[in-house]
Amino acid sequence: MNFDERLQELVAGYQQLLNLRNEAIVPGNGIFTRYKNPVLTADHIPLSWRYDFNQLTNPHLMIRFGINAVFNAGAIKWDNKYIVMARVEGWDRKSFFALAESESGIDGFVFRERPVQIPSEGFYDTNIYDIRLVQHEDGYVYGLFCTERRDPAASEGDQTSAVAQCGIVRTKDLETWERLPDLVTPSPQQRNVVLHPEFVNGKYMLYTRPQDGFIEAGNGGGIGIGFCADITHPIIEEEKVIDNKKYHTIAEAKNGQGPAPIKTAYGWLHLAHGVRNTAAGLRYTLYLFMTDLEDVTKVIYKPGGYFMAPEGAERVGDVSNVLFSNGWIADDNGDVFIYYASSDTRLHVSTTTIEKLVDYCRFTAPDGYHSAASAGVVQELAEKNHILGFTSAINVEKQQTGK
Repeated sequence: MNFDERLQELVAGYQQLLNLRNEAIVPGNGIFTRYKNPVLTADHIPLSWRYDFNQLTNPHLMIRFGINAVFNAGAIKWDNKYIVMARVEGWDRKSFFALAESESGIDGFVFRERPVQIPSEGFYDTNIYDIRLVQHEDGYVYGLFCTERRDPAASEGDQTSAVAQCGIVRTKDLETWERLPDLVTPSPQQRNVVLHPEFVNGKYMLYTRPQDGFIEAGNGGGIGIGFCADITHPIIEEEKVIDNKKYHTIAEAKNGQGPAPIKTAYGWLHLAHGVRNTAAGLRYTLYLFMTDLEDVTKVIYKPGGYFMAPEGAERVGDVSNVLFSNGWIADDNGDVFIYYASSDTRLHVSTTTIEKLVDYCRFTAPDGYHSAASAGVVQELAEKNHILGFTSAINVEKQQTGK
């Protein structure tokens, strides 16, 4: 195949991918709707970011910058478009951010002309990833992300030890990003830091994840909160954990805040991830909880178990058996778009409504923390349905068909 033929095939295949429409997977679980296709993959990255189209310098039209994965995206509604700020990881293992936008929120995502250039001079970021976007009431859009550096205390032979901290940028147009100092907290390391969208008692409130080490939470862990008076000098003096990791739950190893919470009439709606260990490695699932409108530090509803876990092809990828979300969008009409990544490889969307999510949080039983409590919940549900005449799947069919 000559240069021109290969170019035509590349362009045709790319255009076909961008035009692919998504399909809802039905009937689903009644809480949210999954979709057949990921909304972003490595193949969605613009060809001009990956190829040199000069035949003189790239006669075989080979990839010059390889993309490994597109995942873990912040999200925001902007100029009536659904925008995600995705983590793009190259073959070189370094990540950067790129904005993609869609008219529908479920398909047709197209990357902007260039990736986002986060100011780095003086910050010495080795790797940046997992940004949370939030429109704050102070008028700025903030992006809080993980900045990773090699542990300066590591020995020369140790090339794996790292330090994770929270980097902060802000913008008013999603084009120009101002870099602020990294967040300072009492914890040795930080991940999954999120800015609350409103002032609390006149201060910026942040959700943190106190962590002793780069991978293990150690004596830290749990979703914490802290306050700072000046976001341009972001210093948290004290952290308070409001949602702890707990033995034999979906979050026994660690847990962390996902995107910024959504305000509802019943409280603040939170999406988070929980991590437990298995024989096959760490398993990441998503869960929901709600905090009080007046006291944002008080958890008022927390359904037991996971809200969403990897299914089917979502289970396979660079880091298998993982779901992670750091972005969702709530429309004015109550629709919610949850952008989640599977196995650190690709980005998906699920759709639901605030009404459904609040109902799920308020009326789903909390974790009883032992087997007898779980059996008791099922016994109560079965008894309730027995009274209604629904005693088994067969009886349900009889009720529906009249046979």
